[in-house]
Amino acid sequence: MILHVDMDAFFASIEQAINPRLKDKPLIVGSRGSKMHTVVCAASYQAKRLGIHSGMPSKDAFTICPNLEFVSADQAKYIYTSEQIFELLRGFELPLNYTSIDEFQLDLSGCRNKNPVSLGREIKAQIYANFNITASVGIAKNWLLAKLASKLNKPDGLTLIDDSNFKETLEKTALTKLCGMGGKTGVILTNQGLKTCWDLYLKMPEFFSENPGKFSETLSNIKEKPKSISHSYTLPKYEINPQVIQAWIRLLSEMVGERLRQQNLTFKTVHLWLSGPEIGGFGAQKTAQNSSNDSYEIYSRCLKIMANLALKRPKIRALGVTVSQLNFVDSPLLLIEEKRRGALIQAFDRINSRFGEGSIYPAQVSFTHTRK
Repeated sequence: MILHVDMDAFFASIEQAINPRLKDKPLIVGSRGSKMHTVVCAASYQAKRLGIHSGMPSKDAFTICPNLEFVSADQAKYIYTSEQIFELLRGFELPLNYTSIDEFQLDLSGCRNKNPVSLGREIKAQIYANFNITASVGIAKNWLLAKLASKLNKPDGLTLIDDSNFKETLEKTALTKLCGMGGKTGVILTNQGLKTCWDLYLKMPEFFSENPGKFSETLSNIKEKPKSISHSYTLPKYEINPQVIQAWIRLLSEMVGERLRQQNLTFKTVHLWLSGPEIGGFGAQKTAQNSSNDSYEIYSRCLKIMANLALKRPKIRALGVTVSQLNFVDSPLLLIEEKRRGALIQAFDRINSRFGEGSIYPAQVSFTHTRK
């Protein structure tokens, strides 16, 4: 069985936990500092109940609720909290998958000595005790159903889907609640008369099998894209050498870029997070008009962010690179230089896929091998 942990209104909940004045108030987290000229990244449940949701222009949100609280997004806080939750979950000593910044999955196949529901309650309690935020947990026989279960009783819910309630749960759950059914696929199936998850099961039972990935091969966009992809690293000691720091940023950028290409995704926003005694936790992001999945593009944007640091040679202990505003690749490369660069990246990925990750890498990354 799979246990899926889905944090409740993650960004907004963190802001409310840090600032008690915001607790229980309608709140939005904006992608930019200008509260009337941004997009809602996250909304608290108090705001969601008013009809405010992620992706909405903030101007529309303030029209709905003029007294809405506003906080500018601080990715460094969210990434740090996400990593701490991941470390907490690792303590349960079960196979663990980091699916996005606010979602995690544990494989319970080898867990014979603990009731899954009791384990879910324990996980929820520990998250709340350590971070003062809530999570919803879903438990089912595969990742698809576990993810669905985590959404059925939000916030602070715990739902088990097993043989005893499988039919009843799917009958009363709209098809659009299912992962991957919010886009074109959901529209196509709804137009065919499928309204509930049970309708889909009757027509395509293989979709709910132990390995729904087999079915997804026939529908290229069936898998819901993640909200973000990130990698981070804590250095063994403080580092001040710019070459070494940049080498680590390059390595993390390469890792993020490879994961993007594996999932056929592109990004628009890059966020760099650095931690050290002089700068504390520094985080900033850059967004471009054009989408990309080129690792070097991630790296070059990180360097531009780092150039804004007041200190030119800060001591660095930890680094993190995150990309967001993700979309599936939907158009071929047209320009000659783009095609050449794309072919080079594909060759790079094929070599690493055949001979193992890290078989070939930019020369700059070699600085990290001698300083670990």
